[in-house]
Amino acid sequence: MEFMPDYRHFEDVMYNRRPARLPLYEHIICIPVMEQILGERFGELAEGNESDRLEFFRKYTGFFKQMTYDVASFEICITPILPGSGALLGGKPGPIQSRKDFENYPWDKLPALYWAKAAPQFDALTKVIPSGMKAVGGVGNGVFEISEDLVGMEYLPFMQIDDPDLYADLFNKIGDLMSAIWHEFLLRYGKSFAACRFGDDLGFRTSLLTDPSTIRNHIIPQYRRIIDLVHAAKLPFIWHSCGCIFEVMEDVMALGINAKHSNEDAIAPFDSWIEKYGSRIGLLGGFDMDFLCTATPDEVFARVSEDGQRFRRLAKGYALGSGNSIPDYVPFENYLSMVRAAQQLRLN
Repeated sequence: MEFMPDYRHFEDVMYNRRPARLPLYEHIICIPVMEQILGERFGELAEGNESDRLEFFRKYTGFFKQMTYDVASFEICITPILPGSGALLGGKPGPIQSRKDFENYPWDKLPALYWAKAAPQFDALTKVIPSGMKAVGGVGNGVFEISEDLVGMEYLPFMQIDDPDLYADLFNKIGDLMSAIWHEFLLRYGKSFAACRFGDDLGFRTSLLTDPSTIRNHIIPQYRRIIDLVHAAKLPFIWHSCGCIFEVMEDVMALGINAKHSNEDAIAPFDSWIEKYGSRIGLLGGFDMDFLCTATPDEVFARVSEDGQRFRRLAKGYALGSGNSIPDYVPFENYLSMVRAAQQLRLN
């Protein structure tokens, strides 16, 4: 029987209700993995003409439907359109190192640059997404990631000490940029999305990537602006952040996030997330990337079958998937084993 998506199952997770059917969720599934499983290449179509883009998104959303997802994850990030971008990947300073750089940066042109890149993609996605399915995602990159790209992670602390007013102005300006783009996104495409999100990695395995005062005083106020816009559009919000972020988790939850994604067993087992937060927000993922990369397909199926059943029982709002994403170094056989185990859990 052909699988019929129903985004309302995922919507239940967003509002921390137990869905009638266990949803699957991934932050990202990379195109090469999709191509391996489908047995055909289609990724290059995304940068073609309108007909090519429509065909790309038929394949892209069709993959999610074939894998029995109720929602398809998709976002267009802000950082690729930033003039002088690239510092987020490390190894170089960003284009803003001084007050003069900040004042001369073409802030007013950035929304137009974003929409020139993003609108053709979102337009095609919303035209061909399968019946019953909605998208999850929207405008990619969070506040801290954009600051890293504009300044550089290793250069931000110097700015914080040497010019605290510039440091504060930078985050406010990033908030202005994100708010302008998100406002337009929600007007144009909000009805085609079941939930909105951005990814903003604030931690690594043992700690935060920046001091808590920066997060509380400069990042969280900008988060609030975006989350309030999303909620005003009557959509739930997912916060994706990697790392050990427990020190600021309550601060972020106070903003009204609906769900959290990203977990790593070396930081905390997923049961700990359920115990700490499962009564208040939806939780997504559960299966560690290292495990998905190194286990055999049979081991993946067995563990997902066992742990997924427990996660589903303990957490009201739960969608099953990886703790982060499915890049091309995850063996596609292991990814398929995870999906098949989730499908089996639906029958129990």
